[in-house]
Amino acid sequence: MSSISSTKATPSSSATASSQSGLLKQPRAVWAVGFACIIAFMGLGLVDPILPAIAHKLNASQSEVTLLFTSYNAVMAVAMLVTGAISSRLGIKGTLLSGIVIIALFAALGGSSNGIWTLIGLRGGWGLGNALFVATALSAIVMMSKSGTAKAIILYEAAIGLGISVGPLLGGELGSISWRGPFFGVAVLMVVAFISLSIMMPKSTAPKSARPKTSILDPFRALKHRSLVVFGVAACLYNFGFFTLMAYAPFVMDLNERGLGYVFLGWGVFLAITSVFMAPVLQRRFGTVKSMCWMLFLFGLVLLAMGIWTSTQWVIIAAVIVAGGLLGNNNTLITTGVMNAAPVERSTASAAYSFLRFIGGAIAPYTAGKLADHFNHQVPFIVGAGFVILSVLFIWMNKKHINHVDQVEAGH
Repeated sequence: MSSISSTKATPSSSATASSQSGLLKQPRAVWAVGFACIIAFMGLGLVDPILPAIAHKLNASQSEVTLLFTSYNAVMAVAMLVTGAISSRLGIKGTLLSGIVIIALFAALGGSSNGIWTLIGLRGGWGLGNALFVATALSAIVMMSKSGTAKAIILYEAAIGLGISVGPLLGGELGSISWRGPFFGVAVLMVVAFISLSIMMPKSTAPKSARPKTSILDPFRALKHRSLVVFGVAACLYNFGFFTLMAYAPFVMDLNERGLGYVFLGWGVFLAITSVFMAPVLQRRFGTVKSMCWMLFLFGLVLLAMGIWTSTQWVIIAAVIVAGGLLGNNNTLITTGVMNAAPVERSTASAAYSFLRFIGGAIAPYTAGKLADHFNHQVPFIVGAGFVILSVLFIWMNKKHINHVDQVEAGH
């Protein structure tokens, strides 16, 4: 199979399956994809601690360096629209391996580059590979898991959290040697991921002729569902704040590569812990939508604090780490919501949602750099906080279109 069916299980059958399969009782293929996810998401954290070093070594401005995130996210946003069409033809394993190869290639080329604009372009190629891998990995884990959608998403977010938390530590250590180190480190890790996935994940037994072909227009058709649009626009708005923190916070912490690595290690660890252990509790007790709104509201306040006390180093460091916990909760909550938002194939829903989400991630980093150039270091965080609060208001104004996601999950 190359995509996830939107057919919902009946409560009785799902309850039986859930009782028989716990969170850790997963098929071998799920663990193979999860392991590859850990390595793939180490790539994001590996690069973050070296942003100031890149600016210094390549004689680039802060706004130019933030384009490393802009090109990455812009390509990811567009590529998300075609991931379904590609995976339905190559199959899940073929698409995952293709994404890994592309990431490894462009990471290695990035480590060999000598100019900021060449590096920006290569990061766009990296984003293409990541789009193929990320969208397909989520679909694969949800489809192959025996524990239901919610637990499958927890596993996916746990893999992301582990990768993001370990990545900055390794990136800081390699970056303290050379800014090129993390890029080559990603390439090596992708080779490891390729080998492990090739060995551990079985090929699809279904013949190619039996695979349902996904159209490139399917994500656009999926956006006819108001629920997906609400989640996507909200994610676009809050990603403005998220990538402002990711791309610009390293420039105001006044730390070396190793120091930045440890700060973002704390960020990633907190993200991993909350995404796995806290988010499900919040969802059960308060519901998906209400919990999302509170997490985003608190994240907005954290960004506002960063904007007010930008020159106070310990405030920025603490805020980054606390933000990891809030984002870990929100990532699990909103991903679960998207998977249950509309009566379309989950891979298609993920592609449509991710297209909207990464638009915010593409605009925010460069905007943050330009705001700092024209005003001061405080303005990017204050503007980011405004966008995050706006996402809360948008969700609350449209909650009637997405309140059903908790009822859908309860049916599983």
